[in-house]
Parts: sequence; C-alpha cells; structure tokens
Amino acid sequence: MFDSILDKLAALGLSLPAVPAPVAAYVNCVRSGNLLFLSGGLPIDGDKKILGKVPTDVSIDEAKEGARMIVLNRLAVIRDTIGSLDKVKQIVALTGFVNSEPDFHGHPQVVNGASELLVELFGDKGKHSRTALGAAALPLNVAVEINMIVEVAE
Repeated sequence: MFDSILDKLAALGLSLPAVPAPVAAYVNCVRSGNLLFLSGGLPIDGDKKILGKVPTDVSIDEAKEGARMIVLNRLAVIRDTIGSLDKVKQIVALTGFVNSEPDFHGHPQVVNGASELLVELFGDKGKHSRTALGAAALPLNVAVEINMIVEVAE
C-alpha cells in the first residue's frame, strides 16, 4: 500500500518535472471554488519533446507517451497550486487534442496514455469524463495537448 500519490509515482519509476512556464498569455491553472481548471499541457520536458503529426511523424505509442508526459506536468501544476497531490478528490474531465493527419481516427488510443496513468495513480478518483479530438495543428507542433478539470479538497 502506498502512503501518497508521490509514492505511487516513484514506484512506477516516474517523477514530476519542474512546473512548465506558460508559452503564451495565460496561466497554468485557475482555481474556482474546489475546481482547478488546468490549461493545455504540452509533451515537453527539458530537451525531450514529442513533435509532429500522428501517425506520420510520431507513432501512436510515441504520442501516447507524450500524453503521459503531459499528465506528469499537469500533476506538477496541481501540486504547485494546492501543495499536495493527495488533496485531489476527483479528476473530473480531460480533453485531449491530437495533431493528426486528416484520415487518422486513433485519437482515443493516444489520449488513453493520459487516462490510464490517472486511473493507475488515483484509482476511482482518477476516472473522468473525456473528449479526444483531432487537430490540424497544435502549438509548437506538439503531437498532443491535454487540459483537465480537477476537484480538490478545500
């Protein structure tokens, strides 16, 4: 049994990155009551970047890994905002955008990278509503972008 979400992350061989700086005129997170509205995160962690169109430039598996990277950077934002991931009551909603070719229809497979990690970390509290969409282009030519709504303890 794990004492905290950070312990679960460590057991999976994962850690939180530094909180990413916004790349335009927005903030990473806005809190309204007990809800956190997280801006779209990108699959960028230092020199590691998942860029290009799925599945032409980036495989489904690489894009799925990008979605996992985004969850980690969004969790870093949550921890920075409320002090602890253990205050998360529910991952409410997730929207994933996939930079894809017009004839690609595997958006859900890519966004599963994020959804599966959230459930693995938070159990039932990680289950969420979701939308997975294709996009003609995404900022900085990233392969995937994800935003979230999260309920937290007071």
